[in-house]
Amino acid sequence: MYVLCFLTAGRWEHRGYKCGHGGEPVNVSTDESPGWEQYFGFERPYENQADAIEAAIETVRREGYLAMEGPCGTGKTMAALTAAAFLLRETDRFENVVIATPVKQQRQQFIEDLRTINRGLDEPLSGVSLVGKSDLCPYGREGVFPDDTSVQTRCEELRETTADLVREDDSGGHRGDSGGSTAVDSSTTTPETDPEPAAIIEGTTDDAEQWWDTDRARSLVETARQDQAASDDEPLRTAGATAPYGTAQPATPAEFTDSESTPLYCPFEADWYARDTGSPVGFEQGVDHVLSTDDFLPAAVEAGTCPHRVMSVLLENAEIVVGNYNHLFDSQTRHLTESILDERTLVIVDEAHRLEERVRDLLSETMGRVTLKQAQQDLQTLLERARQHPDNKELIESHLADHDVPYEAVEQAHQFYGEAIQWLDEYVETELTDRFERYGTGFIDEALPDETLELELREPDSDERDAFTVWAEEQAGYTGDFFRTLGAVGSAVEDTLSQQGINRDCVCTATGVRFSQWWQRDHTEFFREITLEPTDLDYRNPEYPWFNAYNASLVMYNCIPSEQVRDILGEFGGGILMSATLEPISIFETVSGLESLSTRTSTDDDGAKRRVDRRSYELQFPAANRESWVVDVMPFTARNRGQPTSDNHNETRERYAYVAREIARSHGNILLSYPNYAEAKWAAGRLRKEVDKPVVLDSSSSHEETQRLKEQFFSGEHAVLVTSTRGTLTEGVDYAGEKLHTCAVFGVPLVNIGSPRVQAVRHAYGDRFGTDNAFTYALTIPAVRQVRQAIGRVLRGPDERGVRVLVGERYLPDRPRSVAPFFAAQEQREFSRLTPEFLGSQFTQFWNTE
Repeated sequence: MYVLCFLTAGRWEHRGYKCGHGGEPVNVSTDESPGWEQYFGFERPYENQADAIEAAIETVRREGYLAMEGPCGTGKTMAALTAAAFLLRETDRFENVVIATPVKQQRQQFIEDLRTINRGLDEPLSGVSLVGKSDLCPYGREGVFPDDTSVQTRCEELRETTADLVREDDSGGHRGDSGGSTAVDSSTTTPETDPEPAAIIEGTTDDAEQWWDTDRARSLVETARQDQAASDDEPLRTAGATAPYGTAQPATPAEFTDSESTPLYCPFEADWYARDTGSPVGFEQGVDHVLSTDDFLPAAVEAGTCPHRVMSVLLENAEIVVGNYNHLFDSQTRHLTESILDERTLVIVDEAHRLEERVRDLLSETMGRVTLKQAQQDLQTLLERARQHPDNKELIESHLADHDVPYEAVEQAHQFYGEAIQWLDEYVETELTDRFERYGTGFIDEALPDETLELELREPDSDERDAFTVWAEEQAGYTGDFFRTLGAVGSAVEDTLSQQGINRDCVCTATGVRFSQWWQRDHTEFFREITLEPTDLDYRNPEYPWFNAYNASLVMYNCIPSEQVRDILGEFGGGILMSATLEPISIFETVSGLESLSTRTSTDDDGAKRRVDRRSYELQFPAANRESWVVDVMPFTARNRGQPTSDNHNETRERYAYVAREIARSHGNILLSYPNYAEAKWAAGRLRKEVDKPVVLDSSSSHEETQRLKEQFFSGEHAVLVTSTRGTLTEGVDYAGEKLHTCAVFGVPLVNIGSPRVQAVRHAYGDRFGTDNAFTYALTIPAVRQVRQAIGRVLRGPDERGVRVLVGERYLPDRPRSVAPFFAAQEQREFSRLTPEFLGSQFTQFWNTE
């Protein structure tokens, strides 16, 4: 059985009641037991938590989806897991549960709560958490691969080589065999050497489907083990474990090849085949039957098996799988979980307020110039082979014909890619020349900005065709029929190259499919543009100087992913979408696709309608322990405040500087959130001159740097942390206990409305939901949810005291362009108006009152 869960905001622990429920416990009667208590991880649930569990069971058992908002203390994580466990074990509706979250800390919370549940069960629920390949590859983790290749690319190359080495030939023999006999002496394994690899969890491949030779794989493993045993070099060590192999990938033994080539292979991969694609790691090796990376990674390394392959076996056999949004919505990642996702899967989507933003990025398509060049080279490789001899061409034409692809179609596609690259180069050159006066003067570093640039291919607020499509159809003469064939041409070329014995990492199929989508997809829903990403290449290109500054890509940006989300959720058996900040839930249902999921009919091509229910819970911590204020000052808009420079002393900035100073001087640790990092930097600069507390400035930086800064803020004396409301420190971080006393948000953190993408998103929302709703749905409500996430960092338990502050008149209900209606009803009731001059006295009064 499996359970699919997705993480949302907030964490909850009953022990110590950190982020727990502040109300009275519900005494669940055993005489009228609903049956789910046995899966609840603690002695008794709290009122909202019990209601959430029962609502989830009632909705999901009828193939529905529950949209749930619950602030810190609701116990969303445990509630979702309890409902999922009950439905998994006590009904015949579901085979698994999958959990996806965009926040690593939330993933850990699900793991901890699942372990808590298991400690009370005679038959624990088997669980595993998923991570990316780069976090698991032993060689990649230790920096063994060349600097000029990614872990993903190098792993795939080694996997392909290893698969070729263990593959049986059509006659039942092996590559490099003579007469079909085994070319490898597998008798080298002796009692003094390691035993034959065995699997605790067996692979799922049937004997009839097995294409590899297990003995051959064992021989490769033994070769690598013996090489390390005979070497004076240290073995590979990672994740606190020692592998049975060296740090260098071994070369293919001579008896495995009939040529002089001895390519490198991966012994970890070979070991997986030696175990018949099973896992040497079982769920009993995890803490309370739940395997995190900390559990299965070192165990796999010590066994000598690929940790990523081990994870793939575990997820096939787990009842509960904890992953991220990519495992559901990203076609590039979903291949890992595809086999466990179907109508018998229960999904839990956490941090669901981020669903639009995250899925929008995942469902967008990018074709880099390098990829276009590689696709062209794929086709050129085949054409060059055909031109070498008439017999070659005849054979190639025959292979292509098997795919219903004529040779001339390959020639035309090759020509198209070349012309498309030329068009891209010239378009970028023209745009940069028009936009930047100094471009072309020879001072490339000074002429062009060191940041990502967007070159729109149509007006963002129109539905017209993009410039590339217009060129392709009207000037180059490529029709829709041609675009639709590019994927098939690419597939035929890749297969024919393989038949010709040409080992090449092809991209022409995927690129062809994307160009087909480029031509077919709607011009409102998908915004076409060119993006230029900064690069540090050290060569000089005199024809197009921008080559030295940027990598160019053609992009189809998904402006409104609601239909795709609806279709994907429609594939599953039901689930829970939850967050601390879903309100207004009705609008969340509209823009996320849930509403259309609930209204479609059985005659629709995309399936029958589903039940969709809502739950919204209030903060249960004692109201006497908190103050909530809206500081009445003019809006902190870009027009009002001007540039964030030290010499800008306009009225708006001076007023906001005064408010920040008064808040920063109040008791305890203070979190100040600004619309962006530039404004945060300005505020920190002022505060360092005006307050006695240490001022810690957050910026857009690495995860490691952010963690260091956070620990600095937590561990020192009372300080002020200044950040962006859209940053990583205002969401998914638990400032429990004495870590935070006040959180203030300055202005409404709208994204850059001048961005072509943002304008295109706004236009698409207007087209789908009405012009009057476009700005509200696309920009305002997501910004308010970010604000609510930020103020949710303070008050993480019923015994904590704290202050929440919203700065700016737009947070007041009676002001122009007010955002107050988009807050939860409880927040609208509790936040009271305050003028800046009373801040100091109100802080003193609150903190002096026990």
